Amino acid sequence: MLALMGEYWGSAPVAFWLCAAALALLAVVGIWLSIIDILTHRLPNRIIFPSYPAAAVLLIAAALAVQDWNRLVSLAGGAAALWVFYFLLRLIYPAGMGFGDVKLAGLLGLYLGFAGWPNLLWGTFAAFLLGGLWGVLLIVSRRGTAKSAIPFGPFMIVGAFLVLALG
Repeated sequence: MLALMGEYWGSAPVAFWLCAAALALLAVVGIWLSIIDILTHRLPNRIIFPSYPAAAVLLIAAALAVQDWNRLVSLAGGAAALWVFYFLLRLIYPAGMGFGDVKLAGLLGLYLGFAGWPNLLWGTFAAFLLGGLWGVLLIVSRRGTAKSAIPFGPFMIVGAFLVLALG
């Protein structure tokens, strides 16, 4: 998304600032949710639910500012696809995925979808890679076992940020 913002800087400053505001929102919400998830293993609705319309308005306005109709489709499709994917994981193995992660997936799907379908896949992959590496580190350091619960929200958020910054 940062590369996309670079394109907008010269040709569409309104879209640039809308994307910057959307990323700032994600940064604030992401840090807040990560801290809460690490401390409580919860992702509160009172934070996630208001973030959906705020992010959607900013990203939709950015797409409209440059008249990029494909971004409108990909941000909505990204949110839906990532929500459904995490929901299916939750259905298959409820002990392994909380419903807060499912709700967070939809929000992150807005951003990753806006940035493009490949970013949606890479962001999801990065979250599972980082979470898996953390789990292995806990097992190797004997601070946890294969059955230890870890908060997955921070890995989802960091994975999305990495892809939005580098993708």
